[in-house]
Amino acid sequence: MNETSSKDEPGSSSTVYTEIGYVTIDGRLLRFGRRRVSERLGPPLLIFNGIGANVEILEPFVKALEGIEIVTFDVPGAGESPAPTFPYRYRHIARLADHLMHHLGYSGEVDALGVSWGGGLAQQYAYLYPRRCRRLILAGTSFGTIAIPPHFSVLRKMMNPRRYYDADYLKQVAPVIYGGRMRRDPALIDQHTDHVKPPNRRGYIYQLMAFSGWWSLPWLHRLSQHTLIMAGADDPIIPLPNAKVFKFLIPRSQLVVFDDGHLFLMTSASEVAPIVQRFLAVRLN
Repeated sequence: MNETSSKDEPGSSSTVYTEIGYVTIDGRLLRFGRRRVSERLGPPLLIFNGIGANVEILEPFVKALEGIEIVTFDVPGAGESPAPTFPYRYRHIARLADHLMHHLGYSGEVDALGVSWGGGLAQQYAYLYPRRCRRLILAGTSFGTIAIPPHFSVLRKMMNPRRYYDADYLKQVAPVIYGGRMRRDPALIDQHTDHVKPPNRRGYIYQLMAFSGWWSLPWLHRLSQHTLIMAGADDPIIPLPNAKVFKFLIPRSQLVVFDDGHLFLMTSASEVAPIVQRFLAVRLN
């Protein structure tokens, strides 16, 4: 199933991951990032990233989240993981992620956090592996293609991958599609751009296809994990009512809303991280 991993060359631009490397899992080459801690008090946190996103985008959040071992990876076709030949579904990447965790030495419980597009992947992971996935965190995400949609103008800009390749275009559309603090502080757009690596175009399309036709609404009530739902009050991509639907349907869930937009995990990292830390550390029955 798995081949030997190889680390990035020394001098990687990352300042928060203790290891960035490549590993072949189920015939796919994956680039992963891992932040080790000297004394791990709980399960590792597996983070599923947003559409077209690379591991570096998460650096502000990873840096702010202390004392928790973290693993994340570039989905095939995003960052520096090569695009697959054929399209895939969420369940395929959820299994791939679980095999990655086993390969990295995590055979016990895992906590899962999903951001935006990766939130669907985190839900799928929790549903497929109820005994493996201890706790679930959903950040700025929805329950599928039948969720409460954004305005069409926002959706059209979001689906265009040009924002990953054209910095001037990103500065133009970021306040509109991301909302929150990016409306109020243009410097945050430059900080976000510094972490972006353009995705493979075919890989980006495959991510859109994976989301197309997928929805978790029929089985959300069956999720057994304690779930932390986080949302931005001004999120043009995932309107706030989606988070309230999660809160209503997931049995053991709690909702926290931040005065920010779609990228609150990064732009409000100093406020988000302590809430995540408490959720993962507190004993829940």
